[in-house]
Amino acid sequence: MPLTGKQRRALRAKGHHLDPVVITGQSGITEGVLSAVSQALKDHELIKVKVHEGPETRQEAAAKMAEGTGSELVQLLGRTVLLLKVRDEDSQFEEFSSQPRKPAPAKAGSKAASKAASKTSTRRAPPRAVRPRRPSR
Repeated sequence: MPLTGKQRRALRAKGHHLDPVVITGQSGITEGVLSAVSQALKDHELIKVKVHEGPETRQEAAAKMAEGTGSELVQLLGRTVLLLKVRDEDSQFEEFSSQPRKPAPAKAGSKAASKAASKTSTRRAPPRAVRPRRPSR
């Protein structure tokens, strides 16, 4: 399932401070590059790849990397590609997974159930105390 605009925006924000993990050479996207990208995606889930001059354009290279590794192309900015591949287990990016996960139902006596019940009440919080201002000289 492709990413939505809001998901892409959130991923771009998370990937902004990342450094490129893989850098392609003049040979383009080879099997070695694909295996390095694949391993980096297993380790990090969200990675940047720097694409240098090669036989294919940067758009073709980005699409080839995403297709070859089974990942999602989040962003192509200049010669930098941002890729995401969500792990099945122990993922930091579960909300971006293509398989929607159902939230566990809240138990009757749990904090989550009491929070959900309190959100529906119309009771207001008491007003804040306001300190008087100091007189000016």
